Amino acid sequence: MYAGTQVEARDDDDYRVFRQLGLKHICADPPGRPDSWTLPDLERHRDKIESFGLILDMIQLPLPSQPIEKASYPDILLAGPDRDRQIDAVCKLIEDIAAAGIPSAKYNLNLIGIPRTPEEAGRGGSMNASFRWDKADHQATPGLAGVLSEDENWERIDYFLERVVPVAESNRVRLACHPHDPYTPPGYRGVTRVLGTVEGLKKFVLMRESPYHGLNFCQGSIGEMLDNPRAEIDDIIRWFGTRGKIFNVHFRNIRGGKLSFMETFPDEGDMDMIRSARIYKEVGYPYMLMPDHVPTISGRDPTGVAFAFCYGYIAALVQTLEHG
Repeated sequence: MYAGTQVEARDDDDYRVFRQLGLKHICADPPGRPDSWTLPDLERHRDKIESFGLILDMIQLPLPSQPIEKASYPDILLAGPDRDRQIDAVCKLIEDIAAAGIPSAKYNLNLIGIPRTPEEAGRGGSMNASFRWDKADHQATPGLAGVLSEDENWERIDYFLERVVPVAESNRVRLACHPHDPYTPPGYRGVTRVLGTVEGLKKFVLMRESPYHGLNFCQGSIGEMLDNPRAEIDDIIRWFGTRGKIFNVHFRNIRGGKLSFMETFPDEGDMDMIRSARIYKEVGYPYMLMPDHVPTISGRDPTGVAFAFCYGYIAALVQTLEHG
C-alpha cells in the first residue's frame, strides 16, 4: 500500500508538489464534467499525469457525493425515465477508463449529500467539520428524491449494479463506492439511506459479487456509523479487507461516533490509525491510503499545508510498516 491523494490540482505546480512530497499514486480527474469525458480526454489526462512522474490510479464516475439535485445522472438513483440511458453512459465511461489504462474508478450512490452541522474548533483553533444530531434539523423537508424507503433504495442500487458490475469485470476496472456519510436515522430528509451502516455495506459488496465491485473505504465515514469507533473498527477493516473489497482508503479520523462526532487530523482522533495501518497491511491491502476532509487551518496555503501534514503522516506509517 502507498500514500495517495484525491486533492484537485489547481495548476501544474500542484502535480510537482505532490511528487516532491513523495506521492506517486493519485486520483485525479480530467478537466470538465465527468459526463462529458471521452476516451481521448482520458488518454490526454493520463499522459499529463505521467509526465510529472505520477501514476493515475483512479478517477471518478459522474455519481458524486453531492445532493441528487446537482448530479449529472440523477435518474439512476431516482428511477427516472432516462435511467437506462444514463446507466449506459456510465458503462461506456468504464470501457473508456479501461481503454485509457486507468485501473479504478470511485463513485457515490448519494441522494442527500453529506449532512453536517456547524464547524467546531479543533486543535490550536482549527475549524473542523462536525455532525451533532441534537443540532440537526429533524424536520428537514425531502428534496428531489422525495420519500424513499429502504427497500426502494436497495432496488435502485441493485438495478444499477446488475448493469454496471459485469461491464467493470469484463474491462477489469475496480469500482469503489463510498459509504453514505454520515449515518442518518431512517427517513431523514425523506430518505432511508442504506450504505450508512456496516451491515448495509456488507450487503452491498455481496450484491452482484465480483472482484471488481467494492468500496472506497472511508474510515472516517465508517467510524461515524459506530458507537465506539476505536474498539470496533479493527474487525470491520478485517472483514472487508480479507474479502478483497477495499479498493481505496480515505484515511480519516474522528472524535466521537454515531450521530455525534467532529472530524480531526489522523493523529488526534479516537481511532488508533497506527493500529489501523497495521491491519490494512495484515489483510494484504495493496492500494492508496489518502487524506480526506482535513480540518481548516490558518496560513497562506492552509489546505495545502493541512494535506501535506497528512501525506507525511501516512507516508511515515507506510514506510514503518514496510521496513519494520
